[in-house]
Amino acid sequence: MPKRVLQGVVVSDKQDKTIVVKVERRFTHPVMKKTVRRTKNYHAHDEANTAKVGDLVSIRESKPHSKLKTWEIVSGDEGGSEQGLVAGVVSSVKSAVGLGSE
Repeated sequence: MPKRVLQGVVVSDKQDKTIVVKVERRFTHPVMKKTVRRTKNYHAHDEANTAKVGDLVSIRESKPHSKLKTWEIVSGDEGGSEQGLVAGVVSSVKSAVGLGSE
């Protein structure tokens, strides 16, 4: 059976080798027919302590590492590679608004 992979934002990295990732899911309410956002926090194993608060990371199911940690960071998608993407988006938004590179 394939392991689930989720994508979310790191909200805490204060613990050693552990991060907390906030994952948001959107769905249409069955009665009201409006889009509803629900968030959930997952504790994930970060062996190298590379992810920082605000990073966009992918996590996948794994064997239990502790009472709460049953997820781990996907090896190719750690925080460093996402920083360049976020910086590029921020700079393009600034240039579109006319703020330039301050």
